[in-house]
Parts: sequence; structure tokens; C-alpha cells
Amino acid sequence: MITVMLVDDHELVRVGLERLLEQADDLNVVAVAGSAQEALELDGTIRADIVLMDLSMPKMDGAEATRLLLAARPEARVVMLTAHTEPERVMRALDAGALGYLAKDSDPEALIAGVRAASAGEAPLDPRAARALLDARRAPRVDLTDREVEVLGKLALGMTNKQIARALGISEKTVKTHLTRVYSHIGVGDRVQAAVWAQENRSLWENSHTG
Repeated sequence: MITVMLVDDHELVRVGLERLLEQADDLNVVAVAGSAQEALELDGTIRADIVLMDLSMPKMDGAEATRLLLAARPEARVVMLTAHTEPERVMRALDAGALGYLAKDSDPEALIAGVRAASAGEAPLDPRAARALLDARRAPRVDLTDREVEVLGKLALGMTNKQIARALGISEKTVKTHLTRVYSHIGVGDRVQAAVWAQENRSLWENSHTG
């Protein structure tokens, strides 16, 4: 029998998932938590084989909860169950130690199969999450300094060079110098193209700090 702990801050979701999983003869929901903190407390005594962890929760999200849970119990198998399949969310969850990543709107049979796969040591990954992950890994790395990231972020908000300079406490000339380097790094020719690029490729540059 595969034991499961469900972690989700929405009661309706918890009830629905519990009913779904209990339909499988080999799955047994032994704990249900409405928050990340509650899940960590329960895991100290109820050591379920699989932890189905919601990613988006208040106070502490699923990725941080996964990191803490695995720090205390490395043998635990955590599978993210979320409505979000954006590359940065998928990578953050997997980097925290999650074994798999399933979508809440998955086919019921696929969800049950994912739990079974995780129990067998496999890494269940929703096809959309897998695609997002592959696309992100294939994307070119953009190496920007902390200051260049700040300048690009202000530019993406529609700020003028003067406004950026005032916001960051630097001169307009310095802003122009940073922007010239940014344009070169991301392969654009002007601020309009840079702003569009920044909005469309946020996951590439927000975490690209090189110091």
C-alpha cells in the first residue's frame, strides 16, 4: 500500500484529491494538510511514502516546504501538484528537491499513475511542465550584472533614462552605459526592443546576476 499526504491550502481541492486517490486500491491518504507549516509538522510523525505538495500557498510556498521537509527526511518523495507550469516555477520546484511535477488538471488516471511512478522511484512530469523545462534549458543564458538587471527592470517598466538614474541614484550617463551593454548582451538595438525582450524573456534575465 502506498501512503500519501496531501498538502493544499484549498479545502475543496484537498477533498477532491482525497476522494480521487482513495479510489485506487493501492493508495491510502494518511494525512491532509492545509498549509506548508502543517505539512512539516505532520511529516514529523506521519511519514507518508508520497507527499503531494501544492506549489502556491500563503506564508510558505511548496518549494520552500519541500526543501525543509527533505532536509529533515531525505528519503521522502515529494511530487508537486499545481496549476502552474511556467519554466521558472517548474525549475524552482525541482531544484528544491521535488521528485516530480504534476498539473492539477491532469487526467485522474494520469495523476494516480504519477503517484505510483513516484513510489517506484521514477520522476513523474506533466508533459506541459516537461516542455516548459526543456524550452527553458535550451534558452540562451544571459549574463548581466546586478546593476544591469536593475536598469533593465526599470526600462521594462517604461522608465526614461532620467527616471532610472533618479531611482537608482546614478547618473544618466551611467544609465546609458549600462543600457549599451545590456543591448549587446541580449542582441537588440534600442530601448523599445529591449523593453519588449525583457517582458517576453523575464525568466532569462531576472535570475542572471553575475555580480
